[in-house]
Amino acid sequence: MLNKIFIMGRLTRDPELRRTQSGTAVTSFSLAVDRDFKSQSGEKETDFIDVVAWRSTAEFVSKYFTKGRMAVVEGRLQIRDWKDKDGNNRRSAEVVADNIYFGDSKRDGATGGYDSAPAYGAPTGGYSAPSGGYSAPVGGPSAFAEIDEEDGDLPF
Repeated sequence: MLNKIFIMGRLTRDPELRRTQSGTAVTSFSLAVDRDFKSQSGEKETDFIDVVAWRSTAEFVSKYFTKGRMAVVEGRLQIRDWKDKDGNNRRSAEVVADNIYFGDSKRDGATGGYDSAPAYGAPTGGYSAPSGGYSAPVGGPSAFAEIDEEDGDLPF
């Protein structure tokens, strides 16, 4: 069986670190995730997805992420059954995070940003949007040879 989910969105609030009675770190937060399509009225719709992180992942999120930051969450979908205060049966879906990565680059003027943050679950500093833009291939612009089109046929 396979239960794997990847979501990317912005935190809707600051994550708050809590501890269980046994001292295990846990934090929960929601991500606002835009849908890939527009509604019939022509507007983008957004899903608000609950995420829970445990142990070192929870500590990492509470230390380096704040409301509005873009996050990429890798984890599994979990469905929980519970009873509300009136005794009614309820059901909730949430993502249990295995790894969380940065989904945006360091903001201008931000303190304690991504440059000083370790990336939990990623050996190279996590996911961040590419900066800069096009870079010339190895060997510089002269590494490309112009194709002679006199015969009209391309070589592929």
